[in-house]
Amino acid sequence: MSDYASRQRNPRKHAVGLTVVVLLHLLLAWAINSGLAKKFVKVVRGPVEAQLLEEAKPDIPPPPPPPPPRDAPPPPPPAYVPPAEVVNTNAPSTNAIASVSTAPPPVAAPPVVAAPPAPPPPPPPVANVRTAPVINAAQNCEKPSYPAASRRAEEEGTVQLRFLIDVDGRVIDSQVEVTSGFKRLDDAARTAMSRCQFKPGTLNGQPEQSWASMKYTWRLE
Repeated sequence: MSDYASRQRNPRKHAVGLTVVVLLHLLLAWAINSGLAKKFVKVVRGPVEAQLLEEAKPDIPPPPPPPPPRDAPPPPPPAYVPPAEVVNTNAPSTNAIASVSTAPPPVAAPPVVAAPPAPPPPPPPVANVRTAPVINAAQNCEKPSYPAASRRAEEEGTVQLRFLIDVDGRVIDSQVEVTSGFKRLDDAARTAMSRCQFKPGTLNGQPEQSWASMKYTWRLE
């Protein structure tokens, strides 16, 4: 053991080892620069890759076909397919006929009742026809008496009176429209004429209350 340890500590042996390592590194660098290493790698990789391809494709025989089944039933005959029918598009459809036959009958519309004729237009209004009251000649009508004072004074003149005649012909009011110029003559004429019986005025043939104007003339004989 002591001899081996002493040999290992020999400096000469260490120098030889270092020299060999340096030479190997220099040789490897020269091989890389000159391309020798690439050729060596290609030569070495060629057989290895061929061997790998041959091992990757083993020759496996295909499996044998299965034996035919025993007592297999014969295949069924092909199904019969009837020929296609030609459909007439112009022929009425059975569905349409069925729908028509099953539809309920149409409900008859109610009879149209004619509207009654419009009533005739009313006749145009008849113009009102009036008649004025007049003295009834069949009745006694006293003639006004000449006032004595007016006779002595020789008073004469014409007075116009206005009378309101009721539906029965009686005078219910009187007025002096135009005086004769003498009050005695006006009053005497109005008093006497108010006692007379009149025929009342009418409206469309019906008696109505209305006014009537009359004149009376005083004249000395």
